[in-house]
Amino acid sequence: MNTLERPATPWYKHRWPWLIMLGPFLVVLAGSYTIWLSYSQQDALVVGDYYRQGKAINQDLRRDQAASRLGLSLALRYDAAAGRLTGTMRGAQGIPRGAMTLRLVHSTRPEKDIVLPVVADAEGNFGVSLPMLEMARWQVMLEDQGRSWRINGVWPWPQQASVALSADQP
Repeated sequence: MNTLERPATPWYKHRWPWLIMLGPFLVVLAGSYTIWLSYSQQDALVVGDYYRQGKAINQDLRRDQAASRLGLSLALRYDAAAGRLTGTMRGAQGIPRGAMTLRLVHSTRPEKDIVLPVVADAEGNFGVSLPMLEMARWQVMLEDQGRSWRINGVWPWPQQASVALSADQP
């Protein structure tokens, strides 16, 4: 045997076959994770009864128009340190009386939606305990108990510490 010749080593002792196989192995892992993710979490943006919800939009527009006729506006502020959400209602024809419902709708996760009952005092101020408000782009909706009017808008919290909504805003 020539001293210049090296004895042949098996393929698995070389690093190049392992480096070549690493790419497809990582693709298989990523694909498995993607499949698990798609089956373990429900798609929250798909609505089953889209026709009925589409018809309900017309009723919602009437509620927006009713709030506009009343000249309603809402200002909200969240104090994370105190865990308190405070708001102020205003109206051209006075402050609406009675119980109202404040909804904070999460932009993508319906299980994180928050529904808070509120009652404004004589000056239109109210406050509710809210231990933690997650960072999100919240859809804010305030409506009366009879659902005859509503004020809604978007609040990107914590980018905006407070939000002012008016029934006349598009």
